[in-house]
Amino acid sequence: MIFLSILILIVAIALPSLKNEISSLLITRITAIIFIYSGALALNALYIQSIGSGIGIYSGLFHVTIISQLLDVFLLFLAALILIAWPLITASYHNKVLNLKTLLTDGNTSLSPALFSLNTLEKVMASSSSSNLTTLAPLNKNKNNYIGLYVPRTEYCLIVLFSGLGSSLLLSCSDLLSMYLSIELQSFGLYLLATLYRDYESATASGLKYFLLGALSSCFILLGAGLIYTFTGLTNFESIYSLISSSVPLGLLLTNGSYPIINGVSLGIIFIFIGFLFKIAAAPLHSWSPDVYDETPTQVTIWLTIIPKIAILVLLLELYSGLSINSITDLNVYESLLTLTHINPSSHLIGIGYNTSYLLKMLLLIISLFSLIIGTIVGLAQTRIKRLLAYSTISHIGFILLALAINTEQSIEAFIFYIIQYSITNLNVFLIILALGFILNKAGIKMYSNSKNIYFFDFDIKYLTNFKGLFVSNMILSLSLVICFFSMAGIPPLLGFFSKQFVLLSAIQNGYVFMAFAAILTSVISASYYLRVVVLLVNSSDTNAAGITIIHSHSTSMTKTKLLSVFNSESILTNFHSFLISTITLSIVLFILKPTILLNSTQLLSLSMFYS
Repeated sequence: MIFLSILILIVAIALPSLKNEISSLLITRITAIIFIYSGALALNALYIQSIGSGIGIYSGLFHVTIISQLLDVFLLFLAALILIAWPLITASYHNKVLNLKTLLTDGNTSLSPALFSLNTLEKVMASSSSSNLTTLAPLNKNKNNYIGLYVPRTEYCLIVLFSGLGSSLLLSCSDLLSMYLSIELQSFGLYLLATLYRDYESATASGLKYFLLGALSSCFILLGAGLIYTFTGLTNFESIYSLISSSVPLGLLLTNGSYPIINGVSLGIIFIFIGFLFKIAAAPLHSWSPDVYDETPTQVTIWLTIIPKIAILVLLLELYSGLSINSITDLNVYESLLTLTHINPSSHLIGIGYNTSYLLKMLLLIISLFSLIIGTIVGLAQTRIKRLLAYSTISHIGFILLALAINTEQSIEAFIFYIIQYSITNLNVFLIILALGFILNKAGIKMYSNSKNIYFFDFDIKYLTNFKGLFVSNMILSLSLVICFFSMAGIPPLLGFFSKQFVLLSAIQNGYVFMAFAAILTSVISASYYLRVVVLLVNSSDTNAAGITIIHSHSTSMTKTKLLSVFNSESILTNFHSFLISTITLSIVLFILKPTILLNSTQLLSLSMFYS
């Protein structure tokens, strides 16, 4: 469905007659509907009777299970919600005029684009309807302020569809070939998204950094896949699992404990895991994440921080669970085999300490510990909101990887539950930040414009100081943001508290006391940087003191009156945007009243991993 929609949209955009009639905002809404319909089709597939044990499609390249289908539905609906959250901007003039440099400088390319000249402003007033003037929002370019055109790009929708298609395929892939093609389809879309809004000069730099480091992680994945194929001649996941489970005892009995195939496969799987951990920004492989999140527009950051991580984490669950379930991990079995063959476990690589599953468990636990510590400690020093949220995500990745490493029925339930709750909470935080930015932009224009000058404001909130005093002027949105941050910090009885509780409980019950203690300690410390934002929200401050970038332009009183009438009458915050924020916030608060719906679903998904 998504692939056919991509082809149709490409044709529609390529035809000039259609392109001039369809606004970029309409294409954004169409893309959201495509994701919703695709999610409905995926949900309808759950009625297939034999899906419990999984269905292989496309000659075994993909393996559809209940977990992959339900999480695919969840991912597609989240993608639709992200697109629907675009501001209410009608951009009919986007297809008429709008070469940005010409607009800023009246065609004189030698002029600095720092000022919006009166001549250009009056041209736009004359050529555009009043409703279109809400698109005149500024961007910040190396501290040189200028007016930008903050409208949804047509290319954004196509790239998002490509990336969403890759994420959807990645959830169900069961072959090394389909795995690599799916992750690259997802990744190339993300690289383009990071650099799509080139009006942000920093976005180009961050996109280049993302591309280079992402290519490095793809090399690790490809190297791991190549090693596995070299040693086994197999690419199908199930075949690889079966080979590992049968080869360990066979190697012990026939080769006196020296079985190079297992060592080669183990090395390849570790390389694949390192590549995927790099892509989800797990510490210490996280260096690209804060820069990319901070230097891209918030609408792009929402996609980067949610959708790719869900797909990759579910794939890691499939790989790790398959290896663990099919590998011999019972110590008694190993001891019997070692006694039978007179092998000293301390002197041979095939001992219990070097089993493939055991190596992956150690890797995940180490990465989890680093993520918890680095995400918490470095996050304390951040002054920019999206960098703080990037380190917050790294800390939460530590919790998720801890649940994955334990790999019991209870921990997998906690793993799935944590992914769902954190994706929803993180989406709500970014939606609120967008809404507060829109409101600050509108309020600032009305407050600071006078009879001689018009001031335009940057509504993409970047600094923590931007939140000063917003609780007084926007109590509902500020309260919703406080609830989300408290949930992320794990304060009861909010949704985030239960996700952390389940992970910690499974860790303690399975003997990972040190990891549980580290997770509790870092969770308490991380609450301090969420509280910093809460303190800033309740501190009263004027709009300019909050750090809003002011853009000055000379204008006549008549033009000023027209512009201000637009901002008095128009609202770029949609009703659905407000409804979505309120719904998610209430879900976070009221989860304790009816937790069984989500908990029963995650429990059934966890059990299906072990008993299907």
